[in-house]
Amino acid sequence: MTLRIGVIGTGMIGQDHIRRLTQVVSGAEVVAVSDANELVAKEVASRLPDATVHATGEEVIADDRVDAVLVCSWGPSHEAYVVAAVAAGKPVFCEKPLATTPEACRNIIAAEVAHGSRLVQVGFMRRYDESYRALKQVVDSGQVGAPLIYYSGHRNASVPEHYTKDMAIVDTAVHDFDITRWLLGEELVAIRVIAAKPNSLGGELQDPLLMILETESGVLVNVETSVNIRYGYDIRGEVVGETGTAALADRGHVVVRSAHRVGVPVPEDWRERFIAAYDVELQEWINELAAGAVLSGPSAWDGYAAQVVCDAGVSALYGGDRVEIVLGDKPALYS
Repeated sequence: MTLRIGVIGTGMIGQDHIRRLTQVVSGAEVVAVSDANELVAKEVASRLPDATVHATGEEVIADDRVDAVLVCSWGPSHEAYVVAAVAAGKPVFCEKPLATTPEACRNIIAAEVAHGSRLVQVGFMRRYDESYRALKQVVDSGQVGAPLIYYSGHRNASVPEHYTKDMAIVDTAVHDFDITRWLLGEELVAIRVIAAKPNSLGGELQDPLLMILETESGVLVNVETSVNIRYGYDIRGEVVGETGTAALADRGHVVVRSAHRVGVPVPEDWRERFIAAYDVELQEWINELAAGAVLSGPSAWDGYAAQVVCDAGVSALYGGDRVEIVLGDKPALYS
């Protein structure tokens, strides 16, 4: 069975997913596209063998040829498209954020709960990265004892001019929040945000930031975002346990010791670092849909939880205080 997919949003990430669906993974074809910029949508469709260009995302969802939907559009539009896909009974893969407010995420959860089964998956691709999966395997095995502290670093060489200080939390650290919940298997309950001495290369941004979070069981989580650090795209993660530590290492890289220095290759950007994770993410989603299996990837609840942590982080950034993270009751659908 070939899964026929409609893509809403044909910007950079939408085009990258289309490339992935048509050239990398198996079992899927792109049959419909739409974008706020119709010219871009038409240009993308011209490179596909049999794709219809629709004026709106709603038309993509309603297209009878479309079995499943990828939402890669502007964040504030996600709620409407995901809810429409659920209403149509079509599986929907939504790039992060699931929605831009906790209330909008809750609306998606309510729609999915009313439907009665999982249709929504959120694009938190780090869960599919082989290094993170290896780290989780070590943590779950008890090899380093119970986790006590988790350090997470998210470094970018630079960011676009439109990048604001809020985006360090809602666009950048959101991945660290999600991977922390997944890695440790528990919710986050509080956050503080501390701004370091500003990087002179960051303009008016408060960069870097240090976020200190607490989990349900009391694990302390430090998230560092440094988004103008110039040397490359570098993702760090280390669990400090009761009997040892476990840290991320890019598989296949070689540590070089030469001339009194230690070096390791550093990816140029997020595409190089996580390209394989994106591939695995979509292939596993396609495989589960084709097999009629219950979706096991990041859920609407995961998207909601990440957004609530982001909102609390922004409040902590501006207020300077410890902010509690309150998720409310988790529907049984996501247990």
